[in-house]
Amino acid sequence: MQARSTTPSTPSPHGKRLSIGIVGGGIGGVALAVGLSRTRDLEINLFEAAERFSEIGAGVSFGPNAVRAISLLGLEKAYRRIADASPAPYEDVWFEWRRWHDEAYLTASLAPGCGQSSVHRADFLGAIVSQLPEGIAHFGKRCRSVEQDAEGVSVSFEDGSDFCCDILIGFDGIKSSVREHVLPSVEYGAFDPRWSGTLAYRGLVPTERLRQALGKVGADEKMATVPQMYLGPDRHILTFPVKQATLVNVVAFVTDRSTPNPQLPAGAPWVEEVSQEEMLDDFPGWGSASRAILACIDRPTRWALHELPELPRYVRDRVLITGDAAHAMLPHQGAGAGQALEDAYVLTELLSDPACDRVNAVEVLAAFEGVRHARTCRAQATSHEAGNVYEYCGTGIGTNEVHLATNLKQRFDWLWNHDPQGDVALARQRLGGEMSINA
Repeated sequence: MQARSTTPSTPSPHGKRLSIGIVGGGIGGVALAVGLSRTRDLEINLFEAAERFSEIGAGVSFGPNAVRAISLLGLEKAYRRIADASPAPYEDVWFEWRRWHDEAYLTASLAPGCGQSSVHRADFLGAIVSQLPEGIAHFGKRCRSVEQDAEGVSVSFEDGSDFCCDILIGFDGIKSSVREHVLPSVEYGAFDPRWSGTLAYRGLVPTERLRQALGKVGADEKMATVPQMYLGPDRHILTFPVKQATLVNVVAFVTDRSTPNPQLPAGAPWVEEVSQEEMLDDFPGWGSASRAILACIDRPTRWALHELPELPRYVRDRVLITGDAAHAMLPHQGAGAGQALEDAYVLTELLSDPACDRVNAVEVLAAFEGVRHARTCRAQATSHEAGNVYEYCGTGIGTNEVHLATNLKQRFDWLWNHDPQGDVALARQRLGGEMSINA
C-alpha cells in the first residue's frame, strides 16, 4: 500500500506504526500473530484464556487452499515435518467414498498435488507456536468486555487486567466474547452457536490394529491408510491417517433429522465420553468393515457439533472477529481451519503494509470483511449441505448414487481452487480511495 497523501503515517501511542491485539490462541490466532510478528514496526499481543496453548480434537484435514495459505504464511516447512499425505499410488485422493452396508466403492474426490493433507491438531498448533517470538503470548487472559472510541480499543479480562490497542482481532472461537461487541445482542439479537442435529463419535486407532481388524473381515487393508468415507442414511464415517500414519483418525457421524430445529437436552455437554456399545448401537445394519473400524475405538468421545448462523458483519470500526468467532462451520468439508488460515494470511498482508496505520486501519478492516464475508458464508452453507449429501439427504440427490458420485467429484472445486492472494489484491483495490494500493 502507498498513500496518495504526503502526510506521514500517524504512529501509535505505543511507539509502533500499529498496535494489534489478538484474542484467542488457536490455530488461526497464532498463525496471524506469527505472520504479523515478522513486521518490526507492529506491536503484537496475543491473549489466550487457557494457561498454555492447547487444541481440542484429534485430526484435522486440509484441502489445497488451506495448504496454500500455510505456505503463504511462511509455515510450510514446519507443517511438512508433521503432515500426513495419502500414500502412493493414491497421492491425489482426498477421500474414497463407499456405501454404508457393504463398503462398495462409489467414487473418489481428487485433489491433485495435495490429496488428503492432514495433521493432529495439537501437533500443528505446536508447530506454529514454535515460530512465535517470545513476549507476544499472554495466558490466563479470558476476555470479559471490549470498548472502543475513535482513538483505540480497550479490552478487559476476567483476571482484572486491561489492555489498550489500536485494533483488536477476535480469533476466540465459536463461543467468542468479542462477537458481542461487534454484534451487540440488544441491537442484533443473539448469534449463539446452534446444534446442527449431528453427534460425532471420535477416536484415534493404531494403524496396525485397524489394518488387522479390516483383514479379519476380508476388507482391503489399504482402507486403513487411504482416506475413506462410508456413506449411509443419516450417518457417515470417515477415516484418515495422522501422526506419520501411526494412527488413524476415526469420526462417526449420526444426525437427527426428525425435526427442523433439533435441540440438545438442557444441560447436555458438548463433549462426553460414551461406551463403545452405545456407539455401535447407533450403526445397526452397517457393513462388517465399518463396524470393525468402530470396534477399534475402545473409549470414544461424542461431540455435539455446533455451528454459527451467517453473521451480517464481522467488523465494527476497530474491532474484527474472524475464524470460528465469525464463521464457525461443520467439519464436513474439512474447511473450518482452512478458512481461518486464509483469514490469517489476508490480514497479515493488509496489516503488515507500511501504509496501514492507526488512522486508516478501520478502512483496512472493512476491506478485509468485504473480500472475505461471502466466501466464508458460502463455506458455512456448503459444509452443512455436504453433511446432507453424505447422509443421502442432499437436495436433488437423495439416495441416487449416480448423482451422488457426480456431486462428490466436483463439489469441492470452488473451495480448493481459491487463491487468497486474490483476496489481498481485491482488498487493495477497494482501498483505492484515500489510499492508492499497489500490489
